[in-house]
Amino acid sequence: MFKTDLLIFDLDGTLADTKDDLAAAVNLTLGELGLPERRPTEIYGYVGSGVRRLIQQAVGEEEGERFKQAMRIFKGHYLAHLLDTTRLYPGMDGVLAHFKSKKKAVVTNKPQIYTDKILAGLKITDRFDLIVGGDNGLPLKPDPQMVHAVLEKLSADPKRTVMIGDGLHDIHASRAAGIAVCAVGYGLGNPEELKAARPDFFCSNADELKQLFV
Repeated sequence: MFKTDLLIFDLDGTLADTKDDLAAAVNLTLGELGLPERRPTEIYGYVGSGVRRLIQQAVGEEEGERFKQAMRIFKGHYLAHLLDTTRLYPGMDGVLAHFKSKKKAVVTNKPQIYTDKILAGLKITDRFDLIVGGDNGLPLKPDPQMVHAVLEKLSADPKRTVMIGDGLHDIHASRAAGIAVCAVGYGLGNPEELKAARPDFFCSNADELKQLFV
């Protein structure tokens, strides 16, 4: 078992299953813009690189007025619907309780306003020592700077820190920051792609995290 003092969690696809609320908000945005809806499974593939990238992929790459309008419309729809179906993944509540004596943080590319509302709605805000969203002025994962900021603020030893995430961004950010990484196969990432990236640990369900870290 890996001895850790700090566990860093990704949000979408790791802590919580947010994909259906994200897809619904994107399609409401597209409808309001007069654009055709996209299949939810297609939208799931856009998740992980931040909201700007999500909307760019949904409405097109251009950064013109339609994109700015889409960002405004999406914000309203997502704030209204981000807790419609979003839930913690099975076993995750028990995982957070199991590691209650450890320092824990959330590092996500999702903007802070959505992150804070989701964690509050799921009643887990107080489980974390630090919550870092993707609009705090630091580059998004896979850049390691958000991870470095957490290590510094929580005075954590990189050698006793692990990031838990469902995406290649999490693996690459962890490697660049010099911490261990555990990929989860139950989220939005492709399990085979994640395994091929050779994370330090891999788990198929949240409960397995209890056996990996101490």
